[in-house]
Formats: sequence, structure tokens, C-alpha cells
Amino acid sequence: MHRRPASAHRSTPVDDDESEDHDMSRKTTPLVTTAAAAALLAGCGAGGASGTDGADGEITGTVTVLTNRTDIVDTTLAGYAKEFEALHPGVDVQFEAVTDYEGDVSVRLNSRDYGDVLLIPNQVTKDQLPQFFAPLGSTEELGRTYRFVDEAAYEGEVYGLATFGTAMGYVLNTDVWAEAGITAPPETPEEFLQALAAIDEKTDAIPYYTNYADGWPLAQWQSNQGSIAGPDALLERTRDDAPWTEGKEQHAIDSLLYRIVERGLSEPDPTTTNWEESKNLIGSGEVATMVLGSWAVPQMQEAAEAAGGSADDIGFWPMPWKVDGDFHSTVSGDYKIGISRHSDNADAARAWVDWFLDSSGFAAEQGGLSPRLDGEAPPALEDFEAHGVEQVELSPAPAGEESVLSDIYNTAEIDLAGEKYRQEFLDVARGAAEGDEAFVFGDLNSRWAAARAQVSAS
Repeated sequence: MHRRPASAHRSTPVDDDESEDHDMSRKTTPLVTTAAAAALLAGCGAGGASGTDGADGEITGTVTVLTNRTDIVDTTLAGYAKEFEALHPGVDVQFEAVTDYEGDVSVRLNSRDYGDVLLIPNQVTKDQLPQFFAPLGSTEELGRTYRFVDEAAYEGEVYGLATFGTAMGYVLNTDVWAEAGITAPPETPEEFLQALAAIDEKTDAIPYYTNYADGWPLAQWQSNQGSIAGPDALLERTRDDAPWTEGKEQHAIDSLLYRIVERGLSEPDPTTTNWEESKNLIGSGEVATMVLGSWAVPQMQEAAEAAGGSADDIGFWPMPWKVDGDFHSTVSGDYKIGISRHSDNADAARAWVDWFLDSSGFAAEQGGLSPRLDGEAPPALEDFEAHGVEQVELSPAPAGEESVLSDIYNTAEIDLAGEKYRQEFLDVARGAAEGDEAFVFGDLNSRWAAARAQVSAS
């Protein structure tokens, strides 16, 4: 499964004057991409094609669905398509699996050729949503049925709905941890580091696996924001000149990752890691731990069974910090599914989106939280229930401030939701680049403060 490496770097806009529905009255913002990206993305004009109905009112048309799930496109997703087409015989659902989903689809947004239904790339900022996606309804309306509606909304309109929800923590091989003498979740970062050190000393397993080479798993660390600072974590950071200061949430998240690598508790050569192989490694007990969302648990359990073990060998524990005596886990929507604003089959596309969210069973199969308010918690969170973990949902930005956070980190060139800056500070931690922890976080604070001043002045 190819997950979400969300980057946040600046790019330069490309004119789109040849667009037949280009609306010069709409202010457009370039989609942010990695600095190394060859293609630069442009804003599109207002409008969007309507769907196609048959003569009898039946929904018809071909719906092209872009997906990151290369592993299940010919199995699970194909089965969903057959079920949907039985209900809507006039619709043909075709999938296009994209291996480098974030990179390739972000580039394709420069054109009108990005399917009818797709997962919204994490690089798209909120103020850019209307440029590329059709509105699905108001936050007030959709919020009566679905969770996480604010996460892909702008000015009260929703442009994408979560395919499922995920809780943050870390996946572990409980047999390996038990062999090292740890049978309960560590409660502090230092206890966590001590647990990894015990695994290193008492077992043959690699205590922690960064998945540095694939990159996007490093971005999973950022999804823990809110587990210390609470629901207003994002707002607090937009108003803070030095979030990488000891005692603050951003420092707690990144310093733990830094110290894991600095103390030699991760894989020997991070440049050779491999995501698909990492599932087999943790399933077989060759790796003990990875920070990921609850979505990863079923995949690791499957790998454990394939290695001759049991699904029970895989656990999911909360991050090692308590607030007011309790563990907390940030829950949020995973990839948001949206409809291209240039779709020629918008009605058929909407029918697919509604059926996929409400009736396919995808969320439950992936071990995720249901995107629906009336959904049930997945088995992957049984450990959380046992340890009394409190769920935290991040508060949306105040009206008119939806893009302030992304404006700051784009200006600072710190891809908070990506992997580049974490790869850079891990290079320092492992001795492949000059510096130390104080230098790394001092530099991040300086860049952040300068960016805040620039954004405030603009």
C-alpha cells in the first residue's frame, strides 16, 4: 500500500489563460510541490461539467477513479465496482492505480486529466480546493452524517470526505516487546527510548524502523499533533514563533524521532529501507516498532500470519506521553475522496462517492474508523480501549485563517506534513550531516519565526 507523503514547498504558478471557463475574478494559488518537482501547478477557473443522465433519468457514464491502492485495485476495489455497477448498470467504474500517488497526481492537477474521482493529494492547501475539486455540500449539511468534514473544506464548503478515519500511535510486534520485558505502553518519551534500548539489548530485532527511504512514513509522525497540545494544536502553532522549543508539542514529536536515530535504535542503513518489506519485517519479528496510523494494523497482521505467526502478534499502542494522567491519540480523516471539477460525469461520480463511503465497507476492511458518525470503532483499537486512550479531533482554523498554517510552512520551506525536513534532521542524527539536536531545532525555529513575520506582513 502506498501511503501519503504530503509535502509542503513553494512552487511557481503557471498561467491557464487557454481554459475555456477561466474566471479571472477568482484568486488562484499555486499548488505546493517539492522543490525538486519538474512540473509546476496552476490554478484553474471556476465552473465544472455536470453529470450525464440517460433518457429515463438513469445515471450513466464512465467514472475513472484514481487510487493509491495498487495492492487491492484488482481484487477488493474491483469487487466494489461490480457491486456498484449492479445497482447502477449505466455506470462503468474504471480504476487507475498510481504508485507514486502524491507526486504523480499532484503534477496531473496541472491539467484537466486527473480522473473523475480521486484522493485529494495532501499537498493541496485548503484555499486551493475550489480550483481542482467540485463542492460536495456545506460543512453544516454533511457534518450531520460524516466525521472530519472540516479537513477538506473551505469557506463552509466541503470538497472531500474522508475514506476512513485513523487514530495515531505505533504498531508493534508484542512478542518482541514482551521478550524485552515490556508488556504495557511506555508513558514518557524517555521510557519509550529505554524500551527500544531493551529490545536492542535483549532481542535480535531492530527496535525501530524509520522507512526513511520511502519517505512518507516519516510524515506519519506529524499526524500525532494534538495528542499533547489538544484540539487547538494547529491554531497554537500558527501563533508561536518557536514551536521546536523543549516543552512544546512539535519539539516532543520531532525530538523523539531524532533521539531514536541518534541512539542507534533504528535500522543500520536508513537509505535502504523499503515500505513493503517493512510489513514483513515487523510481522516476522525482525522489526519491533513503527509509528503509523491504525490503518496499518490489518496490513501488519496479515504479514505476521504470512510469516507463520498470528495476527495477535501485532499490537497498536498510544504515543508515549500522557496529559492529565491519560494517553491521547489524534484521530483524523485519512485521504479525502473528491470529484474533479472538470468531470464530464459528475452525477455518476457523486453516486460512486456516496456508495463507497456509505455501503462499500472499505473503512472496516482497512481497520479504520468509519467516516460516518454512526459507524463503529475498528478491532485495531482494542488496545486503545484497554488502556483508556482518549481521542482528540483537531479544531478547524477560524474563518479566514484556513491557509495561514500552510502559508507559514511553505514560506519557511518546512514541509510539516511531508518527509523532507525530517530526512534532513535524521541525517544529522545519524552522523551523515553536520550539526546536533540543538542546531537542528534552533534552525527550524528561526525559519518558522521569519516565515510568520513575512506571512503576517503580507
